[in-house]
Amino acid sequence: MTKTPATSSTQTTTSAISGALGHLTIHQRSQFDSFRNILAAAKLYTPGDPPSHDDTTLLRFLRARKFDPHKAHDQFASTEKWRAENDVNRLYATFPTDEMQRAKLFYPRWTGRRDKHGVPVYVYRLAALDAAMQKELHSAPERRRYERIVALWEFMRRFTLPLCSALPHTSPAPISSVFSIIDLGGVSLGTMWSLRHHLQQASELATAHYPETLHRIAVVNAPGFFGTVWGWIKAWFDEGTRNKVHVLDSNPGPTLLTFIDAANLPKAYGGQLDFTYEDEPNLDAPARAALNSDAVPSGPVVFDVKEGWTRPEGYEEHRVNGLRKQSSEGGKQDQKGTESAGEGGMKPGHKRRWLNFSSTN
Repeated sequence: MTKTPATSSTQTTTSAISGALGHLTIHQRSQFDSFRNILAAAKLYTPGDPPSHDDTTLLRFLRARKFDPHKAHDQFASTEKWRAENDVNRLYATFPTDEMQRAKLFYPRWTGRRDKHGVPVYVYRLAALDAAMQKELHSAPERRRYERIVALWEFMRRFTLPLCSALPHTSPAPISSVFSIIDLGGVSLGTMWSLRHHLQQASELATAHYPETLHRIAVVNAPGFFGTVWGWIKAWFDEGTRNKVHVLDSNPGPTLLTFIDAANLPKAYGGQLDFTYEDEPNLDAPARAALNSDAVPSGPVVFDVKEGWTRPEGYEEHRVNGLRKQSSEGGKQDQKGTESAGEGGMKPGHKRRWLNFSSTN
């Protein structure tokens, strides 16, 4: 964690592309080749056209382990096991639309805009999780809360990041991370304490299974007790992520504007964008054109540069009492609607093995 002054455009550009696809040093390229060979030998990766996993995904794991291919293999293998045991692809494809839309109100939300390098800008206003919202949050079983986090990380990985990769950005490398503004204005120490497990679940999940998806974290409106809070939470992140956390002063606008154009920065943080935490993404013209819609589609969705937005493989419309529940969408109609798989989107009789929430490597 650092106190952050304004950063030059050159420094920011270098940081944005360092170790990314198309910007590897000779040593990094050699380590990347070794990593793919190790994964292929372990039958965790299949080269080809297309390969089983894209280079951008593999590089996230390699960067997280400082280009040590053996350590990256261990984390990648752990994640593949976790995805299989928790049937993550099916969980996402069958996640009920209404529940997913509501779950977004408890976690960082995409503004619909991007920073100067094309990285999507997220906002998380902790004060929005007031007593009523916390009661609603904790009314769901802990397991289901965890599944909601997984679904939202999948939404980011399979929709937001590919969409932003298809939109104008400064590097030819695909976009693989997000810029998060964490707003602590109006949050008491008691609220932070009551939310600690909620925040820990999401943070440890990202560290363990979605590495290198946090490009930069800007903490704004930090209260005087933030040092105490940081003492609680810093252990949730690896060293690389901790170094991406920047605490801004009481006037964050000038610093944020070095990273984000005014038109894409919410007014609450010194920009010109009409966006509050409770809003749906405020898409710019290129995003609307790519989606052929003025709004982000609701529910589980994926984006492909050739096909546009589609439903994930195995998508099932949520059913209530045997009746298909239609979701309202702007743009395309629902695709691949099939019979419901039963309670929670699982096949009848299928039980998903549950791993330790805080498993890390």
